[in-house]
Amino acid sequence: MILVIVGPTGVGKTKLSVELAKRFNAEIINADSMQVYKELNIGTAKVKEEEKEGIPHHLFDIVNPSDLYTVYDYQKDCRKKIDELQKNNKNIILVGGTGLYIKAALYDYRFEEETVKNDYEALSNDELLKRIKTSDKDIKIDENNRRRLIRALEKIDNNSEFTSNNNIKMYSFITIGLTTERDNLYEIINKRVDTMINEGLLNEVKSLYDRKITGKAINTGIGYKELYSYFKGDISLDEAIDDIKKNSRHYAKRQYTFFNNQMDVKWFNTNYEDFSKTVEEVYQYVKSLQQ
Repeated sequence: MILVIVGPTGVGKTKLSVELAKRFNAEIINADSMQVYKELNIGTAKVKEEEKEGIPHHLFDIVNPSDLYTVYDYQKDCRKKIDELQKNNKNIILVGGTGLYIKAALYDYRFEEETVKNDYEALSNDELLKRIKTSDKDIKIDENNRRRLIRALEKIDNNSEFTSNNNIKMYSFITIGLTTERDNLYEIINKRVDTMINEGLLNEVKSLYDRKITGKAINTGIGYKELYSYFKGDISLDEAIDDIKKNSRHYAKRQYTFFNNQMDVKWFNTNYEDFSKTVEEVYQYVKSLQQ
């Protein structure tokens, strides 16, 4: 069995994945484009060692933060891990909020050799346009057309095209999503950022900044790009924190859009007062599909 758990940032995917892994005797594969990087822990809300509860976790901490890791790399690594676990008769839980990674791994996405396809989900439209104009300052493009902005940046970053039959599944799997009311989610995200600051996010990012570590993860990662701007002196700390909250909220909105438009998801409302009820509800749903 392959179970996919999706949803916006901060909705409880990590906790649910561990609880279900215990019930289904499963191992967990990361599907978050930032959690593949080493040293990016607090800002990515990476699962802590004690939170794993002994469940094997894969594709976490596999890339240096200065290295380029594309969705093409993830596709290869994830499929290799899925095949390995299936040969050992293991159940699999794929968990994360990066829809493009999940689609590339589980659907018929085909990349030309050496094609670089980046993940732009964390970038705002304004940031996409700025990156495009660094390569083509005269380009005429609607800054409100996100699809066209991403496609234009893909063409700049890629030396060759990719093709996809993105509705053809490569595996049999079940997809469930966690959700909550928008106002509640935004409040959770804001509080989560404050918690990250209290847990030492500034020290985590300052260590990277002092070592002059740059790359895709830093330039696009929410929590990292904003604090780099603070350490450079471009904005105040309060402005950086506000930007992290704002960008996190916008990212959550884009995650919903992707999952609703690109994937067949069975949504469950997170019960924050008694999370065990959410776990039981999802567990019973998955069990019913296995009968």
